[in-house]
Amino acid sequence: MRADYTEIFQDEATVEKYEHVVFAPDSYSSAISKRQRHYLRSLVKRAFPYRRPVQHDFACGTGRAIRLLHGLVRGAHGYDTSAQMLAKASEIGAYAELHHISAVGDVPEPQPADSPVLVTIFRLLLNVDEEVRDRAVAFSAKALRNYDAGLLIVENHGNRQSLRHLRHHRHQESPWFAELDHTEIAELLDRHGFTVVERRGFALFSRGWYGRRWLRPFATFLDDVAARTSWFSRWSVNVLYVARRTRVE
Repeated sequence: MRADYTEIFQDEATVEKYEHVVFAPDSYSSAISKRQRHYLRSLVKRAFPYRRPVQHDFACGTGRAIRLLHGLVRGAHGYDTSAQMLAKASEIGAYAELHHISAVGDVPEPQPADSPVLVTIFRLLLNVDEEVRDRAVAFSAKALRNYDAGLLIVENHGNRQSLRHLRHHRHQESPWFAELDHTEIAELLDRHGFTVVERRGFALFSRGWYGRRWLRPFATFLDDVAARTSWFSRWSVNVLYVARRTRVE
């Protein structure tokens, strides 16, 4: 886990690498993103059949989660502590109102919405400390006041119960090799009154499988198949959790 995660993305070179290397068109992360896009668009149509939601993307970065849902939401708001990330999101066409927030202090206030709400938190929880995780979900609780208010979707891109865990002993000293398991995510959400109602995995295989030309087609095919059902989410490297507010403090 990185203690300086927030500060890292204040650097323009890091932002460029994130957008053009980590999520390069033929990368492992972009393959996962394509599967997530298919699932999320289907989920939103199913969960909000009568009125499109307003999206609040916390720690929006370059606006990937916003771009995944273009055309399916009535409006979108992106919140981030990095002005550089927000500038890149605007540059590459994230159709949203973008809000620069403080990394410390009171939990930010979501922008008012007179529609159902969809809160997304992608690629944040894994590499930050418990205080930042709680702040993100506390923000979600402000936006989602009750069960009928809408949905919260959070991403875990380092599931401890996946094949990725086999690399734990080799990389345990690396600040970038963090892990979270399903129980930790469920407990985090429960602290703020949320219950997981759906879970979906998007990569049974780790990044290394995609870096080997002869293994990549095999891994890609099986990951594509596994992403169509919730059955394999327990062992997936990358997991999305869909939650509703079931308890109000």
